[in-house]
Amino acid sequence: MKGSLINGSAMTANTTPSAPTTPDSSNDLDDRRVRLKSLIVLGKERGFLTYAEINDHLPENMLDAEQLEGVVSMINDMGIQVFDEAPAADEVLSPDSPAPVADEDAIEEAEAALAAADSEFGRTTDPVRMYMREMGTVDLLTREGEIEIAKRIEEGLKHMIQAISACPNTVAEILDMVAKVE
Repeated sequence: MKGSLINGSAMTANTTPSAPTTPDSSNDLDDRRVRLKSLIVLGKERGFLTYAEINDHLPENMLDAEQLEGVVSMINDMGIQVFDEAPAADEVLSPDSPAPVADEDAIEEAEAALAAADSEFGRTTDPVRMYMREMGTVDLLTREGEIEIAKRIEEGLKHMIQAISACPNTVAEILDMVAKVE
């Protein structure tokens, strides 16, 4: 069976299914999970993370402000403090900061957080979700913007009617239709 299809991927006798070229490929998802997990484990062990560490651990396609803010919020919710620069040792061990967590607990908590992060930040191929995500980034029209567009539409309609009325064949056709109606 030389050119069969398996799960929508072309396959030949001596090759494996071709990897999808979308950003949703399972390798990208696994890579993102591993990076987030290591970031959370690091934060749990030390009790803090820096923004630079978060940027370094996140995939390049996950660096827009909204997603970064969501990741920082998730990390803060897990009791990991996020700083601009690495704090001094006495700041991290202050009484109001959480104590560093053991490795196993950190891994379990990282898995739970990743499950939530995948549903929140995971890319989808659902066209409606993709459309809604894109529309969320577009600014809405203001009242003045709507008025400007309406004026441009009206001006365009006026120019179109003038162009049509300047054509003798169109005028003759309209007069013929008027005669038929009467």
